[in-house]
Amino acid sequence: MSTTTELFTSPEDVATFRRPLTPEQADKLPHIHRLLLGYYGEPKPRELRDPLSQLIYSLLAARTKTPTSNQVMRELERSFPGAGPGHWEPVRDASVSDIERAIAIVTFPDQKAPRLKDLLLQITARTGALSLDFLARYRTDKIRAWLEQFEGIGPQVSAAVVNFSTLRRRALVIDANHLRVIQRLCVVPRADAATTEERLMRFVPETWDAEMLDEDHSLVKLHAQTLCTFDSPKCEPCPLLKICPTGQRNTNELKLEP
Repeated sequence: MSTTTELFTSPEDVATFRRPLTPEQADKLPHIHRLLLGYYGEPKPRELRDPLSQLIYSLLAARTKTPTSNQVMRELERSFPGAGPGHWEPVRDASVSDIERAIAIVTFPDQKAPRLKDLLLQITARTGALSLDFLARYRTDKIRAWLEQFEGIGPQVSAAVVNFSTLRRRALVIDANHLRVIQRLCVVPRADAATTEERLMRFVPETWDAEMLDEDHSLVKLHAQTLCTFDSPKCEPCPLLKICPTGQRNTNELKLEP
């Protein structure tokens, strides 16, 4: 059995090489951020979860609305006495059928229940305890690689764990909402979420800390849910219209209609 100390080598993040950006490129994400901030105002500060609680939340939240995801976390605590932040053993030790009943309101509970139980069992087997607090000692890239070894944990979830939890590391969570806005703005070439995050991080100012990246994600997600929706985007009132090729094309097409 490999130990956690074999997986990580440094307590600090290693600076990544960046090619020099033009002034326009360097201001691309900050400009979008300023426009969204001016339109929506500052997002409500996030209540940080411990890394394991955030991992459980992110796993269950896939394709599920935020209010429902928050509700199901409360339902886990109600259904399994003693379960909660720092104490998820009752969920780990429960039957898959009981877990599935507790998370019934999320999408695909039949898939997520066995995956959650297996995840909690594997973490315990690999680390000797059901906690991810030890991850705070290690590099962000190593943390994410370690998390992504588990089934169902991809770049979006690992980014959420390192950025939204008490770990508070630099990462950009590219969910379906964020991806849609970025693709319509043509900020980077179309690609999957993992590639998009990698490309966008090259444009992220060095001055943006974890909190700023979280705020940016919250604003983009809110915009995607409010105006830049999947099937009926409201382009004319959009604060990003002047810099959005997709929105400009859509509004021009509307004007050409008889």
